[in-house]
Amino acid sequence: MKIAHVALWTTRLEELRDFYVRWLGATAGQKYVNPAKGFESYFLSFGEGASLEIMRSRDVVCGPGKVCTGFCHLAFSAGSREEVVGLTGRLRSAGYEVAGEPRVTGDGFFESVVCDPDGNRIELVAE
Repeated sequence: MKIAHVALWTTRLEELRDFYVRWLGATAGQKYVNPAKGFESYFLSFGEGASLEIMRSRDVVCGPGKVCTGFCHLAFSAGSREEVVGLTGRLRSAGYEVAGEPRVTGDGFFESVVCDPDGNRIELVAE
């Protein structure tokens, strides 16, 4: 088994798509719209591995500052420690929240934590 995709609800579909495309190298597929259900989504691919589906629905009202059930974070391999530090700095300069500075964790990983426009935690890791 392998993960095919992970899905996130959002109230800011286009902004979230732009974040993942610009900062994390995603390629966005065509927007899917189901007007009868008030549903819209994009599938974002990152080369290899699982894709990310970002979704908006008129029935989902959770937004920034509220705790919702779901995944704790997504982790993206930045490749090197230097790239983790550099991308973290570029995101900070662009006004995104840095929730965890670049560091070696207790279990030996080098990572930082940034937040996407909805406040979802994104780990940037060196591998």
